[in-house]
Amino acid sequence: MKLTLSGHDDRYAVEQLQMALFPAASDGEAVSSLHRGSVYLTATTKITAGGKTATASRRLKAASESVRLRRQILQQSYYAAAVQLLPELPPWGALAGVRPTKITTRHIQDGGTPKSADRLLRDVYYVTPERRRLAVDCSVSTVRAASLLSPTDVSLYVGIPFCPTRCSYCSFVSRTIGRRTELMEPYLQALYREIEITGRLMRESGRQVRSIYIGGGTPTTLTSRQMAQLLDTIRVSFDLSRCLEFTVEGGRPDTLDEEKLRTIFQHGADRMSINPQTMEDAVLRACGRPHQAADVLRAYEQASRAGFKAINMDLIAGLPEDTAEGFRRSLDAVAGLHPANITVHTLALKKGADLFEKRGTLPSAEAVTAMVDYAGETLRGLGYKPYYLYRQKYMSGSFENVGWSRGNLDCLYNIYMMEEVHSIISLGGGGMNKVNLPGGKIQRFHNPKFPEQYLEMIDSVLRQKEELFTLMKGSL
Repeated sequence: MKLTLSGHDDRYAVEQLQMALFPAASDGEAVSSLHRGSVYLTATTKITAGGKTATASRRLKAASESVRLRRQILQQSYYAAAVQLLPELPPWGALAGVRPTKITTRHIQDGGTPKSADRLLRDVYYVTPERRRLAVDCSVSTVRAASLLSPTDVSLYVGIPFCPTRCSYCSFVSRTIGRRTELMEPYLQALYREIEITGRLMRESGRQVRSIYIGGGTPTTLTSRQMAQLLDTIRVSFDLSRCLEFTVEGGRPDTLDEEKLRTIFQHGADRMSINPQTMEDAVLRACGRPHQAADVLRAYEQASRAGFKAINMDLIAGLPEDTAEGFRRSLDAVAGLHPANITVHTLALKKGADLFEKRGTLPSAEAVTAMVDYAGETLRGLGYKPYYLYRQKYMSGSFENVGWSRGNLDCLYNIYMMEEVHSIISLGGGGMNKVNLPGGKIQRFHNPKFPEQYLEMIDSVLRQKEELFTLMKGSL
C-alpha cells in the first residue's frame, strides 16, 4: 500500500502501523496529513483500499506538542481510519513496533499502577482486553527484573552460529554444517580470544555479569568436550559472583544427550532450553526438523536428571501442515511436563527462511487465532504468567511471541535483552551489543554475522570491544 505524507515527515511512526494493520496489502493508498493551526495540531488520515475510502482525524493543542504526542495523534488518526475498512479490530490497536510493553513499563516505573497502565492502552492505543492484560503482566515482570540491577551490571550473550541442518521457518544467521565441522575449532579459538579480552575489559571497567545466555544457531551442535571448554573459558574470564542465571539454548533435541547435558550443568549453566516447536511428527517433517516428538520427551527427561530445574520449551503457532487441534495437542504435551518456561511464538514469514519461498500448507488466520487463544487460556489456567513478549513483522495474524513462566522462574536475560533495561555485551558471530547511555539512548554494535566473516574480522571485533567499553565508561 502506498503511503503519502503531507505536512510532516514522521514516516516511520505511520509506516510501521500501516504494515501491522495491512500486512498483505499491495494496492490501495493512505495519505497521512498534519495541519498546524493557531490553537490545534490536527492529524488526518485518508485510506483507500478494496474499493472503499475512510477518513479520520485526531488533534491536540499546539501548545502541548511534543514528538511523542505528535506521533501519537498521527497513529491514532491512521488507526481510526483503518478500522473502518478492516474486518475486525486489530489485537494491538494503534500500537506498532516490536516492543509494545515499553509504554506500560515506562508508565509503571514513572509511578503508575498496573490499572492505570491498562487504561493507557485502552484509551490511547485501543488495545484489546487480552493484549492489554498480556502487556501489563509482562511490564510488572520487567519492573521486578530491572529492580535486581545495579548501574555496573551487564548481561552477556555468546553466539554459536552453527546448526546441524536448517529448519524451513528459520531466518537466523547460522551455518548449516551437517558432517562438515572444519569451521568449528577455528571459530571457537577466535571466540575464546574475544571472551578473554572482554573479561579483562569488564574487570578494568568495574562491570559485573548479571545474566548469561548462550544462543545460536544451535549451541549444542558443539561436542561435550567443546562445550566444557567454552563454559570453563567463560567462568575463568568473568567474575560470576553476581550472576543470577546462566542459560544454554539446547534447542533441538537431536543435538542433546545425557553426557552433554550433564557436562553443561556441571560446568556452570543452570538453565536449559529444549525447543520442540511442535509435538506433531508430521509438522516436524514439514519444517525439516529431523527428530520426533519422542526425542523431545527423552531430552527433557535427561535434562531433568542432569540437574536442570529451569527448562524452557518453545512452540510455534502457525507452522506448515499444523492445525488448531494439532497445536492444542502439542501445548498440552509440553505443559504436561511442567517446564519452568513455555515460550509461544507466532510464525513470522521472513525473507531469509526457506518457508518464505515454499510456504506449503499454512494454517488459516482463524486457526492461528485459535492456537494463540488456547495457549493463553490454558497456560493461565495452569498457573503460568506472561513475563516477556515481542512482536515481529509479517507475523501470522499480527499477534506476538510470549514467554510464560511459573513459580517466578522468569528468564531474566530475555527481559533484559528485549526490554533494553541495561547493556548487553555480545560475543561471537551474529551478536549485537547494546550499550545503554544516559537519557535513554541505546548505541548498537554488530559483530560480523557469519563464522567466516567473524574469523576474518576478529581483530576489528576486538578493537570494537575496546571502543564499546570506552563508551560505557561515560555512561555511569
